[in-house]
This record gives sequence, structure tokens and C-alpha cells, in this order.
Amino acid sequence: MFAPVIQRQPKINTSSSETQSAENIKIDLSPRPIKRTKLWDLDKIHHCPVIGLCLPAADLERFAKRFDFKAAISDAHDLHVEAVCRITSRNPVSETIHKHLDRLYANQIRQFDAVKTDDEVLTLWETRFASGRVAGALWAALTHKRISSASRKQIHDRIHMHMHEAVAGLSAAQSRLSENGQQLKELAGQLEQAREKHAQTELRLRQRLEQATNEIRQLQQFQRENEALRQQLKKLESSQAMLKMSQCLMRVTTENEQLRIRLAQVSELKQSLKNACHSLTELYRERDTLHAERNALENLLLALNSSETIEQETAETTTGVNSHDCILCVGGRSALVPHYRALARQLGLKLSHHDGGQEDALSRLPEMVYGATAVICPTDCVSHAAYYQIKRLCRLGRKPCLLFKGTGISSFATALTKITTGKASINCSIHPAT
Repeated sequence: MFAPVIQRQPKINTSSSETQSAENIKIDLSPRPIKRTKLWDLDKIHHCPVIGLCLPAADLERFAKRFDFKAAISDAHDLHVEAVCRITSRNPVSETIHKHLDRLYANQIRQFDAVKTDDEVLTLWETRFASGRVAGALWAALTHKRISSASRKQIHDRIHMHMHEAVAGLSAAQSRLSENGQQLKELAGQLEQAREKHAQTELRLRQRLEQATNEIRQLQQFQRENEALRQQLKKLESSQAMLKMSQCLMRVTTENEQLRIRLAQVSELKQSLKNACHSLTELYRERDTLHAERNALENLLLALNSSETIEQETAETTTGVNSHDCILCVGGRSALVPHYRALARQLGLKLSHHDGGQEDALSRLPEMVYGATAVICPTDCVSHAAYYQIKRLCRLGRKPCLLFKGTGISSFATALTKITTGKASINCSIHPAT
């Protein structure tokens, strides 16, 4: 167990004639410390159980990503094989795994280091194996500094046979589990049938109980009514019964008269309600008449404006307000745009129009707003984007801006009138119709 170290001493000159003395040989018989076996120094047959049992699968996947294993992370078998191949020699992979296993099973290593002979290592291993604590004990035993090759082989054989027994036991357990599952399904079916029968029986019993309860209640009610009739009969037979009946008749007569009075009041209220409904109908009819008159007047105005449109398209009238005043209308009905222009010319205004984003691009709005002296916008017929862009542009350019509801000629004329009289606001709270 101890390797001697032979040191050769250098030659020493002892005289001026440079005579050489004989070489002195010194043998160092001091014992070298025995260290634990490294992972890559183990026999190759031990690498498979070490990687399979001692190294957790999550740690193996982490090392595979760190050292760029060629095997796919999802393929556990290929990862295992590649790891076993890489730890056969000393390299960064084997060194890292060795250090990781030492940290992971530090307590087991200290327990195994306490034993000093090969037999004690094997005995401690058997104890740990019997208790089911295999992983840490396997690593500590295989790398122990006092274990022999024969003991390592014995441990390997025990692990190998244990794996076969485990697979066989797992197969038998799965077979038993399958049989138990089938029996469980059969028992579940029988239990379900028993539950259905029990539910049906319980339902029948509940129905019978409910019927009996109803019959008992009816008998109790009959008994109470019978008792009440007996008491009434005793009162009628007494001398005070007639007096009480007279008082009751007078009370009923008085209540009947009060009900007649209330009935007359109700009749009057019904007549008043009928008259009110008639008046409301007349008001609705008058409203419809006024609407019809308004529409007729608007159609007449459209007809008058249509007759003057062709002549007024060729020349601009400068009556009233200066001809250079330009009003921008954003939105409104496209079919009424010529009438909008004609009405603006009658007021001495020049009208430019943007449809609010239906066909005209919204990118033209800044140029058209800055080129106009005022902006009007019928909020009933304009997009939200155009509405908010107009408000922002008019606020930035300090342009008068009038937002109004209604797309008819009358609403447009009212808006133009407000513009000409200076009744326009930049911050208007009217929102476009959704």
C-alpha cells in the first residue's frame, strides 16, 4: 500500500582535480495517504449504475445542456448512454459530476469514511441497501479508499440482480394493478346499480311518506274545521248570536256604501284619464303636423336652392361677409353638399367640404383646417377619428369651431348663422353619434 520514493543526489566536487564521488542513493519509505477513487478511475461496469442511480435525472439534464450533449434532452436513455461514455476518462464532464456527487452525498461519504476495512465497508453497504437507501451508499462505497475490487464487483452484482428483481416486481405489480383495476370497475358498476336501486327505493318511500303526511294534515284540518263549526253552533244557539249577526249586517252595509262612493270616484278618475289620453293624442297629432310642415318647408328650401345652384357655381356672391372668408364643413350628408355650398354663398361665405373620413383621407384635414377661417361639423354624421382631430387642430390653430347636431339644411343654416355672428367655441362638448 506504500510506494517507496527513490531520490538521486547530485554529484559533488571534492578536490581541485575534479574527482567525482560515488552517487548516494536515498530511499524514502514514508507512507503516502490513500485517497478516494475518482469517478473516471472506476471500472466501466460501475459507471452505468452510478449515473443511473446516484445522479438525479434533473441534474443529468442540466449537465447535458451545460456541456452540449449530442443526445436530445427528451431522450433519457441517450442522455444516460452519452453520460456513461463521457465519464470513462478525466475531463470537465467527469470532474463536474464527481464534485456534484460528493456534495450531494456528503453525509453518506462521512459515514463510510468512518470505517477502515474492506469488510466494514461491505457490511455498511449491506445495511444501507437493506434499508432502501441505495444512491448515496452506492457512491460512497464504490469510491471508498479501502474497498477492494472484489467488493466493488459484489456490490455491482447485487445492484444488477436487484434491478432485475425490481423490473420483475414492477411487471407483477402492474399485472396485479390491472387486475385490481378491472375488479374495481366491476365493483364500481355493482355499486352504481346498488345506488340506483337504493335511490329508487328511497324515492318510493319518500313519496309514500309525503302522501301520509298530506293525509295527516288534511285530517288535522278537518278536525279543526269540525271544532270551529261546533263552536259556531253553540254561539248560534245562545241568545247573543242574533245581536252579533245584526251588528255584523250593519257593518257590512256601511262598508258597502263606502265602496259605492269609491266606485263613483274611480269612474270619475277613469273619465279624467280618458280625457287626458284624448288630449295627449291631439298633442301627438299636432306634433306630427308640425313635423310635416317642417319637412315641407325644408324640401321647399332645397328646391329653391337647387334652381340657383348651377348659376351660383360659376360666380361667387360677395354680399354680407367678405368673399375671402372660408368655412370648412367636416362631415354631413354628401348628397346635401351642393345645397350646403349654395346656402353658404347666399350668406357670402366660401365653403370647403371634407366627408369626415368616408372617402376623403384624414391626412388632408390639417391643411384644410389651417386654410379655413372657421370650422363647422355636424356630429351626427362624422367619424370619431375626424371629430377628435378637428377639435385638436382647431385648438392648436385657434380656429373657431362649431359642433352641432343635425345634418339637415335647417341645422346647417343655423350653424352658419352662429358662425357669422361669432357664436362658436373651440372647446365643444358635443360628441359624435355612435
